[in-house]
Amino acid sequence: MTIATIAGIDVHVNEEGFLTEFDEWSEAIAAELAHDVGIETLTEDHLKVVRFLRSEYQANGETPTLRRVSSVGGFDTKQLFVLFPKKPAKKMSYVAGVPKPVGCV
Repeated sequence: MTIATIAGIDVHVNEEGFLTEFDEWSEAIAAELAHDVGIETLTEDHLKVVRFLRSEYQANGETPTLRRVSSVGGFDTKQLFVLFPKKPAKKMSYVAGVPKPVGCV
């Protein structure tokens, strides 16, 4: 496990840069992580998705898939691709400070 400094805070990350300690996440860290994946401004729409992922992860012990975010969270799949271009499941989980969903490359 590696320690990285994100938003001026030392956090634990894996080899891909995903946070490994749930409680080390903050919205300031999320904003910097978002910038790292090409999202210039983390909006309230982004944060609604991120909060849903964190809530689901905390409740179920695993990161929800894109399908679950859409069906259970009520987020439109097309909008998820707009908010988190190209690989939305991977980018959403990265910014949310949770592991990649199972099956995500």
